[in-house]
Amino acid sequence: MKNTFGNSVAVTIFGESHGAEIGVVVDGLAPGIPVDEDFVNQQLALRRPSGKISTARVEPDPWRIVSGVYNGFTTGTPLTILIPNTNTKSKDYSATRYLARPGHADYTAWEKYHGYEDFRGGGHFSGRITAGLVAAGAIALTALKAKGIRVGTHVARLAGINDRKFENLTEDIETLSNLPFAVLDSGAGEKMQEAILQAAADLDSVGGILETCATGIPAGVGEPWFDSVESILSHGLFSIPGIKGVEFGDGFAMADLRGSEANDPFRVENGKIVTATNHNGGINGGITNGMPLFIRMAVKPTPSIFREQDTVDFQQVENAALTLVGRHDPAIIHRARIVVDSLVALVLCDMLAARFGTDWLGKE
Repeated sequence: MKNTFGNSVAVTIFGESHGAEIGVVVDGLAPGIPVDEDFVNQQLALRRPSGKISTARVEPDPWRIVSGVYNGFTTGTPLTILIPNTNTKSKDYSATRYLARPGHADYTAWEKYHGYEDFRGGGHFSGRITAGLVAAGAIALTALKAKGIRVGTHVARLAGINDRKFENLTEDIETLSNLPFAVLDSGAGEKMQEAILQAAADLDSVGGILETCATGIPAGVGEPWFDSVESILSHGLFSIPGIKGVEFGDGFAMADLRGSEANDPFRVENGKIVTATNHNGGINGGITNGMPLFIRMAVKPTPSIFREQDTVDFQQVENAALTLVGRHDPAIIHRARIVVDSLVALVLCDMLAARFGTDWLGKE
């Protein structure tokens, strides 16, 4: 089972939704990166369920670091964070053990692990595992911020309702960093939350589109071909549960443009090379060009819905019907955005360390 991502900075996740603990190991972080416990707590709180638009399963996430940090700074050795699971109701899953939940990994996990997998709450496939990524991502975001690199994500679209686009990048990213429901237009955010509540009332769920902006990334990061910026970031982002599409810059919209419209003319401003437009999202030839990085991700509706659905009993190999019980999110997109911030930060740390050396992120 492959649970490690990255080369210069490698991230390993472990645990199950209803197991004793989940966690993350980060190997390759530079020594000297400050660990701000308040910021880690803030990031975990942004991932945590809140109100009727989220699941009723709320974990306090009393995380602890057991290696790789001393006197408040990373040591450069493997950093390990453990987070206990304290609010589990495993009996909710016993009656449906062999019923494949549509949209979930129950059947594929059964085929891969021959019935030995921990199925409770989705086991190792659960979005609960992303809490470790968020805790580690907080440290990565701190390291990037010290280098003038900022990352922010908003709910660009949900249930057909659009948020406004990024405008003042620095101000918008700072605003998003403190919002439990990350939108740039509060009016659109209210309508989105109403749509989530309506889906829940209909025993259904909704999805949408997340948009991430990263600023301050120097030009020259990334590799051509197989380790391009797009390749590595896509690899990481597709690992987040629920993400079904990733595009950079104008993405699929570029298919309808002419070259004269899609190209970004180069200019010199204040002695610095920039592009007049940014249709390519800050990347040329798989390598950063110094412009802001833009990524958009399609997030599917939460597969756990309370309507009766057709399925199979994969132990008996016969048709069946399924009606879920338990605690589930009518939308995961507003919680997934902080996971996206965290994973993008970790991947950027990996690529930056490969470009400038593993100590670069810890240098003043």
